[in-house]
Amino acid sequence: MAEKSYFDQRNIDNTRKLREIRRDLPPLCNEFFVGIETRTSVLTRLAYAYDLRIFFYYLFTETSQFASYEAKTFDFDALCKVCTSDIEQFMEYLSYYRFDGKDYVNSDKTKARKLASIKSFFKYFYNKDKIPADPASKVLTPKIHDKPIVRLDTDEVSQLLDEVESGASLPSTRQEAFHEKTKTRDLAIITLFLGTGIRISELVGLDVSDLDFNINGFKVTRKGGNQSILYFSQEVADALIAYLDERSQDTSLDDEPALFLSLQKKRMGVRSVEKLVKKYAKLITPLKHITPHKLRSTYGTELYQETGDIYVVAEVLGHRDINTTKRHYAAISDDIKRSAAQKVTLRDKNKKKYS
Repeated sequence: MAEKSYFDQRNIDNTRKLREIRRDLPPLCNEFFVGIETRTSVLTRLAYAYDLRIFFYYLFTETSQFASYEAKTFDFDALCKVCTSDIEQFMEYLSYYRFDGKDYVNSDKTKARKLASIKSFFKYFYNKDKIPADPASKVLTPKIHDKPIVRLDTDEVSQLLDEVESGASLPSTRQEAFHEKTKTRDLAIITLFLGTGIRISELVGLDVSDLDFNINGFKVTRKGGNQSILYFSQEVADALIAYLDERSQDTSLDDEPALFLSLQKKRMGVRSVEKLVKKYAKLITPLKHITPHKLRSTYGTELYQETGDIYVVAEVLGHRDINTTKRHYAAISDDIKRSAAQKVTLRDKNKKKYS
């Protein structure tokens, strides 16, 4: 039997989680999840399940109208009783709530995403004629205020790569010793982020066999499961080759498919890579909260400034909707235009006037 890929195994794990959560939801939810299966990813359905779980928890514990219900007794007759004001009050509830012993505080952006799940749920059953009205359609989505892109400046990119390579600013002897064992791998990871704009989920899912140095490219599994080829510069290739040369010295890893490995010789996880990026970034720019996604933004910004082509940026970054790219990078075009305006001189102020 062929070994499962990272993404196949992730889908299996998420499917298990989804089935566990569905057991806590009203039985009618099963029809919803089955109905949307062919047009959504497992990850999307899992997010819906988490959001529906807190929605029904709210109805059963925070409202008098539905206090007598529990998941197994909540049917379509009960669903028909949910009105727009119930959902609006749920949105207010999301500002702060306590669930399963933990406190949760949600931003407007998170509220908007959860509302999108609720809207999809009610819209599905309304379109199926299971409910006479769609109360969620009348609920206004919270206004999301765009935040400026946090990214590394050109000098900071150089400083970050130098720091990863040298470890000169690491605060302890223990960290320096650890750095000696991981610096080649860490430099390959950071260089790949900055040189391709790859997502962290895509990076940890890479296998050695996905690389092709004949074309300086690699196969990547995008969100939704689609595969694409990304290309990289010789600088990125050099960092990857150095890491693979070092890795090849351990013959026990010959049959290990994962590209980036922990010291335990296992595929690195998302959390490990996030901590790695944070460790180095805070040494060179402590006031910026740099994450793998911010390294992706750094690459996207540089690519747009070099090409001026938003469609190229969208294709390389794997944005399915060009508006996503525009929303994040359109402001940069104003910077370019302002800079260009300063390059046009109407009068040379240093030129002597005629007397």
